[in-house]
Amino acid sequence: MDNMANEKNNQPLSAGLYQEIQKDILSGVIPSDTKLTEQAVCKKYNVSRTPVREAFRQLEADGLIENIPNRGAFVTGLTKRDISDLFDLRALFEIQAVEWAIKRMTEEDIESLRETVDFMEFYTLKDDIDKVLSFNSQFHSIIYAGTKDRMIQKTLSTYQTYLRHSAPASNYTGDYLKTLLEEHRAIFDAVESRNTAAGRKAMEYHMEQSKLRRISTYF
Repeated sequence: MDNMANEKNNQPLSAGLYQEIQKDILSGVIPSDTKLTEQAVCKKYNVSRTPVREAFRQLEADGLIENIPNRGAFVTGLTKRDISDLFDLRALFEIQAVEWAIKRMTEEDIESLRETVDFMEFYTLKDDIDKVLSFNSQFHSIIYAGTKDRMIQKTLSTYQTYLRHSAPASNYTGDYLKTLLEEHRAIFDAVESRNTAAGRKAMEYHMEQSKLRRISTYF
């Protein structure tokens, strides 16, 4: 972490630290109700106090920590109810996003989406969960970008980050990967044919199933 200022994404030190702590809170590495002190965070992540203070401000704005007067900063994290609500909110935005993307995506955008689905199929055949999930995220990101709307891109990227980092350890069984691929194929087919009704239906189904899969492992 001592080279956090040299981040891969050329982000400022405070942004990299914020993302690291955010991930650790969402994944449970730093449990809810943990007291966070500047000194402890500086030592854990090998940084100075200035980026820690900025990271704390961002985490408090996110609702992931709470500053209690005369007591300090405590981790609030996400509850099971929070996770459920995030899925419902994400579904609303994802359905709108795919409708806009179908209307606004260029042929180059659609080709990128096709390649992503092909990679998902390739790694599904290899039973490589990590790769499939990586291309799963990429698939949705291409749709977000395809909306040509910055606000929905930002909102959905945030939801995706929260839900991804808060997911339990991968313990998927049975035909999970094949099922996931089929759901994405249905969305892609709708995008390729510029069929907004089919796109909304396919995305709604995918969101419903995604929540059910999380409930079966998390709740």
